[in-house]
Amino acid sequence: MSLIHQYVERVAAWVSAVLRHERSDSFSPLEGIVVLRRTCDSPIEVALYKPAFCLVLQGRKEVMVGDRVTSFGPGESLIVSHELPVTSRIIDASPTSPYLALVLSLDIAMLRGMSQALPVSGVASKVDPRALAVHSVDQDLMDAVERYLLLSKKPQDRDVLAPLVSKEIHYRLLTAPHGAMLRQLMRQDSRARHIAQAISNIRRDFKATLIVSDLAKGVGMSTSAFHTHFKDVTETTPLQYQKELRLLEAKRLIYEERLSVSAAAFEVGYGSATQFSREYSRKFGVPPSEDRINTPT
Repeated sequence: MSLIHQYVERVAAWVSAVLRHERSDSFSPLEGIVVLRRTCDSPIEVALYKPAFCLVLQGRKEVMVGDRVTSFGPGESLIVSHELPVTSRIIDASPTSPYLALVLSLDIAMLRGMSQALPVSGVASKVDPRALAVHSVDQDLMDAVERYLLLSKKPQDRDVLAPLVSKEIHYRLLTAPHGAMLRQLMRQDSRARHIAQAISNIRRDFKATLIVSDLAKGVGMSTSAFHTHFKDVTETTPLQYQKELRLLEAKRLIYEERLSVSAAAFEVGYGSATQFSREYSRKFGVPPSEDRINTPT
């Protein structure tokens, strides 16, 4: 067994023991990190992923962005550099061999600060522009992850050492093979940075009519170049991205806030409840009226 697999198995055993003790399928042992367990394959789920590092310890997960489908299993990790609407499902989990994973929210300010210390050669001139990448973890990263998790059981060390080890993990991710997009994102003049700003602008007022030329102008790009680079990063168009945000928020309003279908449609910017229902059904596989009926009381 390789050293990496030994690390993965040790961390998986630790996560499993913690979740059994907590009698839960999810738990946050330290700020910014969540450990997860699932005992069966999941249905397709749609969510907005924020910048994060997800490490699978046991089982397998499949993620879909645009037309691209990627799966990752034990010892493989996902880095998300931009906020992305992602479709996902767990495809290998059982009561005897559950899916186990940890998710660490990325501190963009921390990454930006330490990126100043990286040599220019540490920022590749030609990288995969996509905001979601999967790669096997290395020994240095696994060692840092294990030490970080174990600090949760050492209150006398946690307050002093946890911020330092968290910074080390961020550094390992910034210099990892699939951290190239993170390195691009840290550059003030990069296209990745411009697209991140455009995403922030769309999210700030996703209910309003989106004028792509204005969005492009706001980040200093021509409309055609903006379209190209936005799709390179997010694997979708600005208008489709906005639609995804609207539908995700509508689902939350229907499921959590118990709004009527027409009220949810209006709230997220749709002028036609019929069009909303059609696009909602296409995205989530069921009409919004069915989700409305099945909301918890």
